[in-house]
Amino acid sequence: MIKVAIVRDESPYGERSYKTIRQKFETKLIHIESPSGVFIDNINLDKKIIDNLSKFDIIITYIKQADMTLEIVENLHNKVSWIIIGIWKGEGFKNQLLKYKNVSVPDVLCELESHENQDYNEFVSKFGKPEIKINCQNERIIDIEVLKSSPCGATNFVANGLIGKKVKGSAKLAGLRVQHYPCKSHKIELFATDEESHKQLASKLHHDAVKKALNENLKKFSKN
Repeated sequence: MIKVAIVRDESPYGERSYKTIRQKFETKLIHIESPSGVFIDNINLDKKIIDNLSKFDIIITYIKQADMTLEIVENLHNKVSWIIIGIWKGEGFKNQLLKYKNVSVPDVLCELESHENQDYNEFVSKFGKPEIKINCQNERIIDIEVLKSSPCGATNFVANGLIGKKVKGSAKLAGLRVQHYPCKSHKIELFATDEESHKQLASKLHHDAVKKALNENLKKFSKN
């Protein structure tokens, strides 16, 4: 089983992901100190931190300090299977990080999908783009099984709120419920329009997951 490290330099970033991911994988939440300021000329990452993080297969960063994020990637990309950047700022910075072939820089962590990397695939088999299974009776949802959750736990939050609801309108309700789950896995210091677009993306992913599950449930009964 893979080991996951969630690295942050400020609370409460990463806490919900830690609580969610540790239910499936061995996971540790690691806090490091970043220097103040947006960009710093020289950052020397402590060798003890590098040695500690190199023991993990997957690293998820919730580092607000951009140069510290880059320092972690530069020092550890060849020591771990995969690095996922949980928060970031700027397309230029994103492109810089994507030069490393085992680094993901998603707008939201609930859009993560499979890749040829074995450890990364094991992770996204449980966390990433949401997948659910729904059972309905008398036009109401009676049970939901979360097959794949967003790392922050929003999928479980959505699923719990749909049990007992009418089938009609439940996909739209799923999208709305994501808005009430303040996930921290997005870019930092966004323009309002950017933040709204990421909320809409998370909402659409959960809306689509519910819609797909309802269609699968309908197909199952139509065959009987």
